[in-house]
Amino acid sequence: MKSSIGSPSLKDLNAFMAVAEHRSFRRAAELLGVTRSSLSHTVRGLEDRLGARLLHRTTRSVALTEVGEQFLARLDPLLSDLGQLLEDVAGAQGRPTGTLKINGSDAAIRLLLETLVPTFLTRYPGVELDLVAQGQLVDIVEQGFDAGVRLGEAVPKDMVAIRLGPDMRFLAVVSPGYLAAHPTPKTPDELVAHQCIRQRLPSGKRYRWEFRKREQELALDVPGGLTLDNSQLMVEAAAGGLGIAYVPETYARPLIAEGRLLVVLEDWCPYIPGLSLYFPNNRHMPVNLRAFIDMAREELE
Repeated sequence: MKSSIGSPSLKDLNAFMAVAEHRSFRRAAELLGVTRSSLSHTVRGLEDRLGARLLHRTTRSVALTEVGEQFLARLDPLLSDLGQLLEDVAGAQGRPTGTLKINGSDAAIRLLLETLVPTFLTRYPGVELDLVAQGQLVDIVEQGFDAGVRLGEAVPKDMVAIRLGPDMRFLAVVSPGYLAAHPTPKTPDELVAHQCIRQRLPSGKRYRWEFRKREQELALDVPGGLTLDNSQLMVEAAAGGLGIAYVPETYARPLIAEGRLLVVLEDWCPYIPGLSLYFPNNRHMPVNLRAFIDMAREELE
């Protein structure tokens, strides 16, 4: 391959890094906010400047050449150190900048909007928050997120996590009208005689209702003619008399306070670790993420 005049730009190097990390021009283009054809042209230009083939391309896959592997191994720490240097300089001036991408469930993103986001945006106007509400658990590193927010028990073991709030619980709730026409269940096993509003998980599987009382633990695939994939809709369906729903307490509490919902089996509904902010244990943490973490700790205190 013939070498062209001119040194690679930082844009060229970041483009190669994105493709090398994700082994996909499509995915890398989405993360960089450019077209696939533009990204391909950029990487081809980098190869021309270096006079070396860095990637093997087929219609279905992308792989690093031997030269590409060596180039990536030396380039990665250099760009990481450069990025940290730029962020440290900005942070030293009290000006975190750039985009901070956080993934979480609907309830998690709602919590951030109610607590941390307003103050964070006021304090750090140079940071753009990109919050993605997503029911399905994802690999935040692979998907290009800086951090995630999930229930404590769902946080991957290799991540650093900090609590965002107190323990929480799921509650079995039902309308007064439904209970007027049906016997009140005293144990989870008695749910087999009721209409339950079942939940479809993002994976496609139905959620098994989990109960615990002292040493007894149960996970039930409850019966019911209605399945939903949204906790708020489940609460509304229960309030409408369509059956018993098992939902996070935060969703049900307003209607419980209004008397539109009643709690059953409360002594079988244990508390579990609440929402946590989690992130990779990186040597170099982006300044904007550090600022968000510090604010989360302030809020918790």
